Amino acid sequence: MLSTAEALATLLSAASPIGGTESIPTLDALNRVLSADVMSPLDVPPMNTSAMDGYAIRTEDLSTDGNRRLPVSQRIPAGHAPEPLKPGTAARIFTGATVPPGADAIVMQEQTEAAGHEVTILHSPAPGEWITAQGADIRSGSIILPAGTRLTPQALGLAASVGCAELQVRRRVKVAVFFTGDELTMPGEPLKPGAIYNSNRFTLRGLLEKLGCEVTDYGIVPDKLDATRATLREAAQAHDLILTCGGVSVGEEDHVKPAVEAEGRLSMWQIAMKPGKPLAFGAVRRAAQQADSATSAETFFIGLPGNPVSSFATFLLFVRPFVLRLAGMQAVAPRALSLRADFTQKKADRRNEFLRARINPAGGLDLFPNQSSAVLTSTVWGDGLIDNPPNHAISAGETVRFIPFSELLN
Repeated sequence: MLSTAEALATLLSAASPIGGTESIPTLDALNRVLSADVMSPLDVPPMNTSAMDGYAIRTEDLSTDGNRRLPVSQRIPAGHAPEPLKPGTAARIFTGATVPPGADAIVMQEQTEAAGHEVTILHSPAPGEWITAQGADIRSGSIILPAGTRLTPQALGLAASVGCAELQVRRRVKVAVFFTGDELTMPGEPLKPGAIYNSNRFTLRGLLEKLGCEVTDYGIVPDKLDATRATLREAAQAHDLILTCGGVSVGEEDHVKPAVEAEGRLSMWQIAMKPGKPLAFGAVRRAAQQADSATSAETFFIGLPGNPVSSFATFLLFVRPFVLRLAGMQAVAPRALSLRADFTQKKADRRNEFLRARINPAGGLDLFPNQSSAVLTSTVWGDGLIDNPPNHAISAGETVRFIPFSELLN
């Protein structure tokens, strides 16, 4: 069996950014991936601004003989252009307003006493005090967001701060998804004897949409080889990735493996991980008229196991980084934390275990009591996965590697 590191390396070595870019409004670009650097056309802030409500002064006007009363020569709200500061005067100024030419410091209003059209300065500021210099945040011509950045809300705000109304992004990754199993029933339909509700359809579609994919859902495909092959052929024509759930083992009713081998190529993996040992990776051929010089002749294929926790975990650990790499990102590894285990697990497993756990009020980790791959409640109860090495029993108090869901679900 491949280790999880070997399996992930194999997947990522096959993935390269998809072609196709578009220019879209910055307001609509959340979670999209930049196809070009964003360069600032201006300094931010574009002028010297006041960091406080107070008074703009010339420090040389505060005489050493004790005279600290200055006439107020102008009032400067944010968004208004000031006049040059007259020597021997102060300017009433507000946070974010442009510092008048000639002023070299701001005295916050709590350190002054105003009376009529005059103000007494109770503090001796240093030159530059409470002034945010032009370009202190961003210099004109600098790259503020490099190509390959996945756009977060704060990244959109940064782009807007330099006046970007539109952004160049890669097109969305197109993913076809379908589910196999005659036992699967959709919520709202009668549950026949031996049937189960198809929870994986809801989980995996939600995960793909959260990654910003353009998803085509082919629903539940009958457990028949010809039906599986037909769906694969159709899905291959207009998608970058085909994702299936179930049918990737070696049972008589598992038709995905022979279907993919007939319609393309397949690497059938047995990954040394728990949950989620069976995982299939390969590609499905596209029809000749669809495979031109600008388009790949194949569509990638990933087949996930059918158990709900297994499909959830393998998606987070393998499909997520693969999709992000297709979308144009290079840094796709989630950040992990080193946290204290507040439990004991005496039995070690020969496989790399990914244990559902959550952070307790003391800052340690509690383990969900039932780690079965069928117990979907553990994925809602937990905050993330403990990455436990093979053949390792966990003792209370030791430090373990914890990958938060906040890192895996964005």
